[in-house]
Amino acid sequence: MSALSLPFLNQARPVQLALAFLLLAAVTILGALGFEHIGGYQPCALCLMQRTPYYIGAPLAAVTVAALMMNAPRMPVMALFAALALLALYNVGLGTYHSGIEWKFWDGPASCSGAGNIGGDILGSLQNETAPSCTDAVWRFLGLSFAGWNVVVSLLLAGLAITGLAITRLEITSLAKLRQPAG
Repeated sequence: MSALSLPFLNQARPVQLALAFLLLAAVTILGALGFEHIGGYQPCALCLMQRTPYYIGAPLAAVTVAALMMNAPRMPVMALFAALALLALYNVGLGTYHSGIEWKFWDGPASCSGAGNIGGDILGSLQNETAPSCTDAVWRFLGLSFAGWNVVVSLLLAGLAITGLAITRLEITSLAKLRQPAG
């Protein structure tokens, strides 16, 4: 069965996939910031690390959407989708590692013990505050912690980016076949 015979690939467009990536990444990071600043859930060191791919990925997805809307050459668009996929897959690894620490499958780094200061000189009023431990899931929904849900969302993001990459590659292949002389 060729990739072109899969119904969802025939209907999806790269710009829709890049836009879906952008929206899902933006909603996810805004949700994490909301849980922190409105809900009072303080992130641990690994939680903060898991935000970085969103901080990079959302603007990169916006660039991808803009490139597609401007009919940019497909090779740079493929590179953008590949970068989005790598960011999402990196975050799958981080989230899985963090979830494993929470479930006590393996030990976390010493920086996640919850014993370090997060205040510093700049935040004098918080000097005695300690960062939360990475070993304790402070919230769970349907059995998954924030880190577990990050794995789920990052897998969805990786799927969007990989599908966008595949469709863009198929477009290049289809265009190349159309440009070949008949005979």
